[in-house]
Amino acid sequence: MNTYIESIAQLFGRASRKPKKEEISPAAQKIYFYKKGQTVTKAQIEELHGEHQKNRKNKWRKRRWLTLIAINLLFVVSFSLDIQLLEGALTASRFMGFHMADLNSALQVMLAHKVILINLLIGVVTVFIMWIILGGRTFCSWICPYHLLAEWTETLHLWLFQRGWAKNYTFHRGVRSVFYVIFALLALVTGYTVFEFISPTGILSRAIIYGPTMALVWVALLLLFELLLSRRSWCRYVCPIGITYGIVGVFSPLRITYDLTDCKHEGDCRNVCLVPHVLDLTIKNRSTDIEVGLGADCTRCGLCVDACPTSSLTFEFRGLSQRPKKEELPLMPDPSTSQEPKND
Repeated sequence: MNTYIESIAQLFGRASRKPKKEEISPAAQKIYFYKKGQTVTKAQIEELHGEHQKNRKNKWRKRRWLTLIAINLLFVVSFSLDIQLLEGALTASRFMGFHMADLNSALQVMLAHKVILINLLIGVVTVFIMWIILGGRTFCSWICPYHLLAEWTETLHLWLFQRGWAKNYTFHRGVRSVFYVIFALLALVTGYTVFEFISPTGILSRAIIYGPTMALVWVALLLLFELLLSRRSWCRYVCPIGITYGIVGVFSPLRITYDLTDCKHEGDCRNVCLVPHVLDLTIKNRSTDIEVGLGADCTRCGLCVDACPTSSLTFEFRGLSQRPKKEELPLMPDPSTSQEPKND
């Protein structure tokens, strides 16, 4: 239970912390002990990277992009051909007659109108069950059209930043929690779903399906800000959708799991991650066990899985996935004759 509490706390902006030695399992301590006696040189890391880059296929990124584009185009096809397959938009829709409502949008509507509509309730329950199985923030990386545009913008931002033509201002992650409360209070007090008015997710979804509007100017300004001043700032520091779905998916059986055994702790995974704090456990002496699932703020985008040169990060469906058995290490040397690992 402490793991889940820590995961929720990180979702709301608390920084990850180093575990105390007694919090690290004996099996993990054993691995850290043997890693301490192994020196991984820069040349070895570069060789590992080079070999990985030659064989890297970015399969999870490709699958995610195809899934995201296909789902959003399904709205377009259903509307254009009037086949009533997937009606509405991402904020509220019907799939083959089943009502679905974005959880954050539904919360905004209920707070604004102080009433719970039966269709809205049915839609919330349907989506809640779906995302508690698939992992809440999977919505962000596998469904949200703004996420895809922001990801492409991020690539250009990094290119500009390396040449000194862009800045990368960062903010405390807790700012997103403040915005979460602000948007909820605005809906409650004003009677309007203020966030939905400015949400790039809803604006883009409606524009894709029903045609562009002037609201796209706002989306363009957000992307321009991220391009020149702050990498992925809307998703990281403002959007409350991530918090809502993160809470829902905290107990999800679908997750990305970190395996300590072969990890070289080189940090490639953290470099590509939208929410790198969920990968702090890949830092040496930060994982509490040999196998640990990433926290509630993980979007399951798969970028870290594609980037990891040692396959230490993998998708897992708890109860169904079978991981290959690792070769057991010999027993720990006697502490009286060998130096124990320190919690650096």
